[in-house]
Amino acid sequence: MLSKAKTQWAMQQLYVLLPDAKGALIAKSPFQLLIAVMLSAQATDISVNKVTPQLFADFPTPNSFANADITAIEADIHSIGLYHHKAQYIKTCCQQLIDKFGGQMPHTHFELEQLAGVGRKTANVVLGDAFHIPSFAVDTHVTRIAKRLNISQVDASVTQIEIDFQTKLPQKTWIQAHHTLISFGRQVCTARNPHCTECPLLTICKSGQKRLIKNT
Repeated sequence: MLSKAKTQWAMQQLYVLLPDAKGALIAKSPFQLLIAVMLSAQATDISVNKVTPQLFADFPTPNSFANADITAIEADIHSIGLYHHKAQYIKTCCQQLIDKFGGQMPHTHFELEQLAGVGRKTANVVLGDAFHIPSFAVDTHVTRIAKRLNISQVDASVTQIEIDFQTKLPQKTWIQAHHTLISFGRQVCTARNPHCTECPLLTICKSGQKRLIKNT
């Protein structure tokens, strides 16, 4: 397992490599971010950003979503994968926001995860990016990097990966680390054909070293 010191060293290299890494979803409020993150499951941020301007123009509040005909929501998001399910989750989520929280956005994991369609990752993104509450969201990019660098065990769960990063990184860096790792996963440490020769972490990445040897 990669030590705490080496994990922090690795992140410092990535901060230098990707100094402008940040969340790609466009949202003007915590509520909009919640909806955007829900839509982003198994979809690209680019595709979500294409539909949310019209979606939020048509449904600007939890109440407007809660009272909407489900087909009207679907019409705005039909280009997004799993749009039938997502439309239902969004409508139910907004009904719960009104019934349980008076239409106001909750600020804790426990409360957010009571909402339909909201899991640990979504809650972490909302808490970190909307409310600046220290949190560490784990997606497929973070999972892949954690296992390739041996920050986490190869069979580690998403929850364990979150714990591993939170244990090894200073709390004040969690939010930025999440965004930096996602950018790194998209640009360098890709799922297929990662750019290992361009990676500043190759010296500590046995996975990358083995891949290069195999390809020689």
